[in-house]
Amino acid sequence: MSRSLRRGAVAAVLALSLAPFAAACGAGSDSQTLEVKPDSVATSVGNIKIQNAYIITEPNGTGPATVTARVFNNGSSPEQLTGITVEGAAQQVKLTGTDGKTGPINIPANGSVTLGGSGNPTAMLSSSQGITPGNFQSTVFNFSSTGQVSLAPQVTPATHYFQPFGPGVEATPSTPASGAPSAHPSGSASTKPGASGKPGTPGESGAPSASASALR
Repeated sequence: MSRSLRRGAVAAVLALSLAPFAAACGAGSDSQTLEVKPDSVATSVGNIKIQNAYIITEPNGTGPATVTARVFNNGSSPEQLTGITVEGAAQQVKLTGTDGKTGPINIPANGSVTLGGSGNPTAMLSSSQGITPGNFQSTVFNFSSTGQVSLAPQVTPATHYFQPFGPGVEATPSTPASGAPSAHPSGSASTKPGASGKPGTPGESGAPSASASALR
């Protein structure tokens, strides 16, 4: 075999031997990119499904914290979220509806509720003590019929995307201006519009709000 033919044969062998490594590197890079997923958690038990769950602290990681999630009820009967327990937290989670009242939150049949964010019910911790930013903290949601649903949301500060769902966001919608006409006029000719009428009652705590789609 001539010297030129031998060099060609060696080059061909090297090209064939290196090709699988190059292909593996490309596939590995693509597969890692495809496997990148957000750090939100989701789970389902019976008719209840929980998605996009996080524990959100103040930006500096101290002060109050809030549990945020999208809760779905795929059943034909309403359920109530009666409580949330965060393992290691020094304080109890306080549930507050959009009417400003504390207590269970109604999850309508074949509906959903977003916890956290403007105009939505909230699940608040008055202190971040026992909660470590970056951790996945065991959390239990308690429901009236389904019982306990466990998952481990990540603890993250209220920055960037999470800012609208942080502990500083009010649960209760803003009150209409006092001069707005009443939805139910009294019928008296001498009464000014809206003077005797009460502001419209906010929706029940289980009613999904317009801002619920932010966590889809």
